[in-house]
Amino acid sequence: MIVWGFFLLLVFSLLALDLGVFHKKDKVVTVKESLIWTAIWVAVALLFGAVIYYIYDVNFMGINTHHTLPQKAIIDFYTGYLIEESLSLDNIFVMALIFSFFKIEGLYQHKILFWGIIGAVFFRMLMIVLGTAFVEAFEWATYIFGGILIFSAFKMIKGGEEDEDFDKTLGVRLLQKIYPIDWKDQSGNYFISQNGKRVATGLFAALVVIEFSDILFAVDSIPAIFSITTDPFIVFTSNIFAILGLRSLYFFLAGMLDKFEYMKYSLVGVLMFVGVKMLIVHYFEIPALISLGIIVFLLTAGVVFSMLHKDKPAQS
Repeated sequence: MIVWGFFLLLVFSLLALDLGVFHKKDKVVTVKESLIWTAIWVAVALLFGAVIYYIYDVNFMGINTHHTLPQKAIIDFYTGYLIEESLSLDNIFVMALIFSFFKIEGLYQHKILFWGIIGAVFFRMLMIVLGTAFVEAFEWATYIFGGILIFSAFKMIKGGEEDEDFDKTLGVRLLQKIYPIDWKDQSGNYFISQNGKRVATGLFAALVVIEFSDILFAVDSIPAIFSITTDPFIVFTSNIFAILGLRSLYFFLAGMLDKFEYMKYSLVGVLMFVGVKMLIVHYFEIPALISLGIIVFLLTAGVVFSMLHKDKPAQS
């Protein structure tokens, strides 16, 4: 647990540095700035892979409870990170819809995503601990998770409604039972006072919807990482590092998602692959390095096909 404490201290130190030093004021995040921060978060995650290798090699403070070889530990970490980062592309699309629906100005979006990540850290830690206990207690749990992933893949192929009424979601309905909501306030505050009463704003309602949407996406992404490893520390750290870079990735990709139309099929392929991997794990185990290679190939294929399609002249 001490190692977990050190990691959480690192995470919250990075977040405090981000908000307290580099993003103290509300402002619109430019594409150039988001690209730089995306590169920084990816670099930090890659460097942490070396930390994973070391602490699993020396079994630092007894962290290596699964007796995992350090070579496998670092591959599992990078694979889990890549899975979560790729599946977050769909999450980014939903975030863009939420901000558009609630008419959230660009200068406030970073603040919402920051606090959304704080909540995501706690929610995902809870889900990973429970998921790990479930997988280790019941051998058939892998079939449940595998089925969830394959169902999610088919659901992604089918697609969903883009015009969802986010103000009628469960999170907002629960919020309205506690606070009235002023949908017109543009002060940038989460709460305001009206006639002596505490009132929530559309900004806070958007934050609530962001939090609930992250929980729903975690239902896909966390089982996907369990297809790689059931070591809770590797699952948690790879998941959280991907989440930490999600804000920067959002500002970089939000306006370009329509240019990568074939990425959807890559994500379907990733979900199908890890789902099948979980269903057959008791009969045939796919090596970690091969899993990483397949996932990289699927994602690369999505990017390449998208770029080739973009360059084709329109049919008249």
